[in-house]
Amino acid sequence: MKTRTLLLLAVGTALAILLAGGVLLFQLSSESNAVPTVALGDEAQIGDVSITVFGAAPTDAGADLYGVDVEIAGVDDPDGLDSILLVTGDQSLAPLRAAADGRCTEITEAPVRCRLDFDTSGSETSSRVVVMRRGDDQANWRLPAG
Repeated sequence: MKTRTLLLLAVGTALAILLAGGVLLFQLSSESNAVPTVALGDEAQIGDVSITVFGAAPTDAGADLYGVDVEIAGVDDPDGLDSILLVTGDQSLAPLRAAADGRCTEITEAPVRCRLDFDTSGSETSSRVVVMRRGDDQANWRLPAG
């Protein structure tokens, strides 16, 4: 092949890639995948679990423990709390699983009002959002700073 032919093929390929990128960018700009925030006190159905977040505050056990007051029910799942995270501005925290007075340890079929405790000692921000994901469903609760 001649050099001129190769250069024309390269330019044509570059234009095709640029056009495909522009189409993809247009598709992405018109999507709306944002998960709406659930208000405190409102029940949310996430997959097979219903959960209501009532509020949150540092616990009596210490300033490094942040407790989230919830009512949770739906299915017997001893590992169900793994689907809940406390997202701060600098990290994602899993709830503490060790049994303690009033602390959630699992999800059961019957509704249970309990507290999710998170160790926030390593977090340097006051921004806090509880995120629960089960399957393709997700819910977010924005918590008061503290």
